[in-house]
Amino acid sequence: MALTLHNTLTRKRELFEPAEPNRVTMYVCGPTVYNFAHIGNARPPVVFDVLARLLRCSYELVYVRNVTDVDDKINAAAESEGVAIGELTARYLAAYHEDMELLGVLPPDIEPKVTEHMPQILSLIERLLESGHAYLAEGHVLFSVPSFDAYGTLSGRDRGELIAGARVEVASYKKDSSDFVLWKPSDEDGVGWESPWGYGRPGWHVECSAMVEAHLGETIDIHGGGQDLVFPHHENETAQSMCVHAGQAYCRYWIHNGLINVESEKMSKSLGNVLLLRDLLGEAPGEVVRLGLLTAHYRQPLDWNSGVLADAQQKLDRMYGALRDAGIRDKHSGEPQTPPPAGVVEALEDDLNSPKALAELFNMARELNRTTNEKTRTDLANAMRAGGWLLGLLQGDPEAWFVEARSSDALDEEAISALLQERESARRAGNFQEADRIRDELADRGIAIEDGPEGSRWRRGR
Repeated sequence: MALTLHNTLTRKRELFEPAEPNRVTMYVCGPTVYNFAHIGNARPPVVFDVLARLLRCSYELVYVRNVTDVDDKINAAAESEGVAIGELTARYLAAYHEDMELLGVLPPDIEPKVTEHMPQILSLIERLLESGHAYLAEGHVLFSVPSFDAYGTLSGRDRGELIAGARVEVASYKKDSSDFVLWKPSDEDGVGWESPWGYGRPGWHVECSAMVEAHLGETIDIHGGGQDLVFPHHENETAQSMCVHAGQAYCRYWIHNGLINVESEKMSKSLGNVLLLRDLLGEAPGEVVRLGLLTAHYRQPLDWNSGVLADAQQKLDRMYGALRDAGIRDKHSGEPQTPPPAGVVEALEDDLNSPKALAELFNMARELNRTTNEKTRTDLANAMRAGGWLLGLLQGDPEAWFVEARSSDALDEEAISALLQERESARRAGNFQEADRIRDELADRGIAIEDGPEGSRWRRGR
């Protein structure tokens, strides 16, 4: 595999070579489960699902995506609802899993939870204290940033710039304003665990370092997440992990996806433009949302606007239409036996260039529509599905794609058939004005009519 990836650490594209010839370790920061996921939360799991699928073609992959199930936001949400944090996090983790399944995101190999790794977190903090990279202050344990000379290497700025440009908690007990919390005290009736430093809870950054060490070792091949995590989260992860392992490298390739804007504005609660993934999945099939997330290169910002879903729907209609016309009549499950097309593989090996990979699939759909040789059509259709699998697309039954309802208020098949019969009768009677009116009515309800030599067919999606 000639995979090249843009490494945030070196700020350049590099040929990917794992530490072990046939095995890859990958860790991706997962959800903090205190609410439903929004569309921005969906981009990393989709991007790294594509990378995982690609890597599995050539390597044994161990893919870890964590769950943060203790956090001050979680505590506040649980208190607001009057429920235990375990009840709250279980509810929203279940919802997250449902959303990911609808998006076609395959489960990671390991999904560790913070609350299940408290011994590992405590051990890591104790070792940082023993090595002089952490200190106690007013019930807190803090990491001493000045003790790590390479701090700021990942984000590419010096420590002064980083602190000036970030929200850093200013506290009198800090020796340096850039120091960050490894352990903080909890009230007696609050969420917490017993520790050598008193009843408390872990800081955000130390959790991932402990889970990486527990499941993947001291140095991993790939660490992924959103661009917003470079600083402070991934910078702090790197610092504490390298210090606890005597300077050994923490991660060889850092991969970060760009963020999502809504109608060209930053998504935020204050602007009231947060798009919940669950709501979008109510408007369109998960595969449509997934394709929308893949239309821009993963490193670039993605503007989610009113046209994204309609455009993605149209593209999938075109590709599924080509597969249907080629005689594909089933839903595929599992990795296909047909090798994926070289053009799709080469596009994804080029720093996960999903727009280029999608263009290859569109070209194959056009070729499929032009070709009349049955064997060629079958081979092309199978190859197209194999390429689609790498992107998590085109695995459904093409016929079912066009007949299943897209929304709760969609016309049922009986009503559509009745209108089509009325339209056909109007056409035969020469009443083309009425025929056009029925076509327009169906179009307004999301039903497209395809007239052909063998009669009229319909599909959902304009």
